[in-house]
Order: sequence, then structure tokens, then C-alpha cells
Amino acid sequence: MDVFTTISIAFALAMDAFAVSIGVSASLPRITKRQYFRLSWHFGLFQALMPLIGWFLGTTVSGHVDRVSHWIAFGILLFLGLKMIRDTLKPGSAAITSVDPTRGMNLILLSVATSIDAFAAGLSLAMLGSEIVFPSVVIGIVACAMTLIGMYTGKWLGKWIGRSAGLFGGFVLIGLGIKVLIEHGG
Repeated sequence: MDVFTTISIAFALAMDAFAVSIGVSASLPRITKRQYFRLSWHFGLFQALMPLIGWFLGTTVSGHVDRVSHWIAFGILLFLGLKMIRDTLKPGSAAITSVDPTRGMNLILLSVATSIDAFAAGLSLAMLGSEIVFPSVVIGIVACAMTLIGMYTGKWLGKWIGRSAGLFGGFVLIGLGIKVLIEHGG
């Protein structure tokens, strides 16, 4: 696979990470350097590892995983989106949600949900007999960079929309989940 194709695939796969990072950072009251690092590192790492895993599994389970991967991503994004909305609407909640999606299980779930397409890309590359190391590294680096750009965008957006930022972030996650279902034929 040529470099241009690899970079194009990496940007396409990074769009979910970009959109989620906007929603996540818009919902945070203040973003620290650690939060920038944690989200961009994990999204980049998962985006780099999932194609490797998909490639190694190759055609062995591709038919089975392809049938349910979009439902898994949808379920995770729906769950986290509804949780973010509920936390924002809860009586006595802070102006912006106090839950930090860049920590703990929320971070892992978001990382998995945004990288399931990268897993499928790895399966596809295996079926095409393509190499995997270079594309995986490029995919991870691009996802990391796009996550940082998304976080800076979300930080600005969060200041602009205030209390609605938690709602916005939750609806972004739910919208991405629906998008995944539509793209994969639900």
C-alpha cells in the first residue's frame, strides 16, 4: 500500500476520535495537560493496536466480528453519551459535567469505541495481503494528532456553550453511535 493511501485511511479512521475528543473536551470544566495527553495517547494507541489485532486475526473470525462490531461500538457510544447527558441534567450537577472521561473505564471504553473501525481496517488489510506495521503506526500518529486538534476545538466550544457542553458531548457520542450503525447497515 502506498504512503498516500495509508495516510488517507489514517485520516478517515481518525475522524471518530476527532469528533469524540471535541465532545469530551467540551464537557470538561477545565482541561489539563494530563487530560490532553491521556486522551490523545489512548486514542492513538488503540487506533494503532486495533489494526494489528485485526490483521493478526485475519480471515479466521472476520465474518463473525464484522457482523457485531458496529453494534459493540454503538452500544458503548450510546451508553457513554446517555451517561454524560444524565450527569449534566442531574439536579445539583456542576455547570459542566464533573465526570472526567479521560480517566478510568470511560477512557478505555471511548478508546475501544473509536478504534473498532481500525480493527476492521486491519482485517481488510490482512485479506488484501498487505503489510500492517507501517499503516498501524501512521494510523496511531494521525489519530493522536487529530484527537489533540479535537480537544483544542472542544475546549473553545465548551467555553462558548457553557452548561450545554455536557449535553453537546453526550449527543455527539450518541450521534457517532448512530452513524456507525447507518454506515454498517444496522
